[in-house]
Amino acid sequence: MAADARLLFPCGHATHPQWRMAVGLVVAQLRAQMALPDHAAAPALGLLYITDHYADAAEELLAALRTELPGVTDWAGTVGIGIAVNNAEYFDEPALCVMLCDLPSDQYRVFSGVAPLGGFPAHTALLHADARTPDIAELIAEMAERTATGYLFGGLSASRHDNVQFAVGRRGGSPQPESDGVFRGGLSGVAFGGGVPLVSRVTQGCRPVGPEHAVTASEGNVITALDGLPALPLLLAELGVSLDEPQHALTTVRQTLVGLQAPSDGDGRDAVGRTGHFSADTRVRHIVGLDPKRDGVAVAEQIAPGTRMAFCQRNPQAARADLVRICAEIREELEPEELTLQAATTQNSLGEPNTPAARRIAGAVYVSCAGRGGPHFGAPNAEMQIVRHALGDVPLVGFFAGGEIARHHLYGYTGVLTVFVAPAGDDGAQ
Repeated sequence: MAADARLLFPCGHATHPQWRMAVGLVVAQLRAQMALPDHAAAPALGLLYITDHYADAAEELLAALRTELPGVTDWAGTVGIGIAVNNAEYFDEPALCVMLCDLPSDQYRVFSGVAPLGGFPAHTALLHADARTPDIAELIAEMAERTATGYLFGGLSASRHDNVQFAVGRRGGSPQPESDGVFRGGLSGVAFGGGVPLVSRVTQGCRPVGPEHAVTASEGNVITALDGLPALPLLLAELGVSLDEPQHALTTVRQTLVGLQAPSDGDGRDAVGRTGHFSADTRVRHIVGLDPKRDGVAVAEQIAPGTRMAFCQRNPQAARADLVRICAEIREELEPEELTLQAATTQNSLGEPNTPAARRIAGAVYVSCAGRGGPHFGAPNAEMQIVRHALGDVPLVGFFAGGEIARHHLYGYTGVLTVFVAPAGDDGAQ
């Protein structure tokens, strides 16, 4: 194959009331693609995402895939309220998607509670987690510390029934313990070595409604002072409401969130950039209460003095613009000498999918918030159509999560887009 080309990761997806029929449709797509000259012929790592309609049949579903695809020895994935594929989203319907990743066996390791990483030299990791696990944020941070880069990407399982995770491996070291590969609780995923090049970005979905502030006093999760001023009156003033009209004030506050950046994050950058958008290090959290006695605002996280923050609200236009921005940044990183960020953003807005960057992407994983998706962007499938227009027709799988993971943080209302990259000049063979 020519320089700057790569073998695509086979990818399939289907919806059907009966999970066995959906599995059959997906397997047929994967086998057809593995027979094509521009797709990987014998990939061993499968990424599997299902909607919660199939959660009760998770063990049987995974067993069927392993039987139909015996060459795929390693599996990882989880359940979401919806799943994402290139150009489409499946919400509130039974569906599954699979992407088969063609990676060197010594460059990845599937891990779970029964099969820890051990001595594998992790560079980055795709992480799935159960939100009900105690101290989940601390566990995510500890997992990030076990990687050379400190970078994780992934999300929390999201299900109205059963929060299942898939994790089973037969390669990359000693054989893992026998299991059906389906887990509940804790963490699981795939760790990647330094020989698996990735590019990942976080896209925010909220827009600040006021200026950035510094938390100057707090008690637990209650912010009592911002920039030396009482926090509650400042919030009400920025929202233009008063407790003299409590119903209107509470309605507006319920639509408001808080963007936070810890003192140790941001590399000196502000939480709110010069463009008026949040930086990638900003975590959005809910306002969970007001404390008139202390002039405080309670949020869904413990707050330390020195934290940078801004009140914000969900905004479809801001979410769309920021999604286009991160796609442009990924394209610029893949072709830095050919395309400036401004040019990449312009091409994205024009919907030009076939680019040199697309020819260097073997596959992609996109984890978005369960509160985003096409409906938030104004039309069915709209979020994934934006990604496709920006990156091109590349293999992609993902899910709509109960929380998104990037670096060592747990986010909300964001999207995390990660692409597997073939190095420049690679002929696609592994």
